[in-house]
Parts: sequence; C-alpha cells; structure tokens
Amino acid sequence: MSSRIPSTAGLRVLIALAERGSTVAAADAVNLSQSAVSKQLAKLESSIGHQLFARHASGLQLSDAGKVYVEQAKIALKALEDAALRVARLSSDPDVLRLHTLPILGDRWLLPRFAGFAERYPHVDVQFTSFETPGQAEPDAAFRYGAPPWRGQQADYLFGRDIALVGAPHYIKRAGGLQALADIDRFTLLEHPQTPNCWQNLRKVVALPVDAPEPRHYIRFGFYTLVIRAAIAGQGLALIPRRLIVQELASGDLINPNGLGFDSPNCYWFTRPMDRTPRRALNLFYDWLMEEVARQG
Repeated sequence: MSSRIPSTAGLRVLIALAERGSTVAAADAVNLSQSAVSKQLAKLESSIGHQLFARHASGLQLSDAGKVYVEQAKIALKALEDAALRVARLSSDPDVLRLHTLPILGDRWLLPRFAGFAERYPHVDVQFTSFETPGQAEPDAAFRYGAPPWRGQQADYLFGRDIALVGAPHYIKRAGGLQALADIDRFTLLEHPQTPNCWQNLRKVVALPVDAPEPRHYIRFGFYTLVIRAAIAGQGLALIPRRLIVQELASGDLINPNGLGFDSPNCYWFTRPMDRTPRRALNLFYDWLMEEVARQG
C-alpha cells in the first residue's frame, strides 16, 4: 500500500498540471524541466494504477481519478505546510510576538496605550497583522469581536458590552430631538454589516413591540471607523461600544441621549490557543494587557 502513496514532489506536479493544463506551464510553476514533470506524472500514474489525465490537443484534462487525487493532494500539502509552520515556531525567538488585531480596536484602544508596553519591554518584537496571509506563521494570540467560545481558544473579556446609541448633537437637534427609541423614525442609522451592533439586535434586547417604529433609513459602511466618522459628521445615529468613543463623548462631538443603548452579548476578547505553550513575549503582553483592562474599570 505504501508504494501507492505519492511523494510530495509528485503531488505538487499533479496540482500544477491540473491548474495549468500543460507540462510546459507546470514545469515553470514548480521550477522543474518539462522532462522532469513528465517523468513525475508517469511515476505517479504508475504507482496509483490509474490514468490521471486525458491527453487532448487543447491540453491535459483531469480524469475522474485525477479529480479525486487533486482534491486530496491540496488538503495533504496544506496540512504539511501548516505542520512545518508550527514546528518552526517551536524554535522561534521567545521575544517575538505575533498578534492578530482588529483595525478599529487597534486604532481606537490598543495603539494609544501600546507605548506603555514598548517602553516597559523594549526587547519584545511585536508584529501586528489585521488579516491572514498564505504562508504567514499563525499568530500567537488574537483580538476578536463576538461571543465565545471559539474552538481551541482561551478567551479573556476586554470590553464592549455597553453599546451606546450616539449621534452628533447638531444632527439630533435638527431632526427634532431623541427622547426615546420611539423617536427613531426621524433618524438615519449608520451600521457596519460585519458587526452585530444593529437595530435588529437592539430590538431583541429591549423587547420592542412588533409595531415599534424603525429608522427611516440605513447607511452601511465597510469599516467601523467610517461609521464613527459619519456619526460625528452628522450623517446619522450609530450603535457603538462606549469604550471606543470615550473621547468623542467627553468632547461633545457625540452624545448619547438619555443613555439609550443596550448590553450586547458580542464584545471584544483576547484569545490564545489552548494547544500551545505560550512564549515569554506572550506572557508579558498578556499581563500588561490585563493591567490596562483593569485600569479602565
């Protein structure tokens, strides 16, 4: 049976041929000669005992057996790449810390405080990312928004339960004031489609009746930062975690009439993989982060 298990080189050639349809193009993709690619394919088909491609004048087309092997080859190679990254981490620098963060949290809360960590631990090299890149080592920890549990992750609450309905004072005054949620039909509501701080969520939490009024209009932005800026500019009301707009509420750029809002089950959390022993840099950052959270109350 082991003789039928392809080599990783053979699997890479198989995928390249399936994606490019010719030995010439595949050879360029895997950095081999055309002859070497043809030999790898012949060896692969011989070990499997099935033809993996049908040869046509227009190029190579996968057979049924080829489709099965390509699908599983991609899974197998991805698993090996992930394993290589995780093994590489075992011997990586204990003072390097990779953090996945959310743009709005980084901009509004984390980075204004981060200088304190950098001054305390100048030897720690912190690398921030807001998205995952193929081939990039997985982060040591991540800031997340939502409600736990996340599979395989230990989650620590940061903030974000207190959601305030806010707007620019001149906008609220121009629309006739906002004394209660029943006045919402005079206003536009600004939303971020990927966060659940929306009108329907508020309706459920405060148990509004079915015939309760709705916002007269909705505007949705792809970035949470734009929701806040649009609210300050007087383009509508927004539902924002109070902790993200402390300065705007203090300055009066935004107001929260009559304390309208709700307690959201979705909040900001700091998560760490359970199956991995944390390195020194992560332990230092975690302790500092929890100090900052406790300080804000």
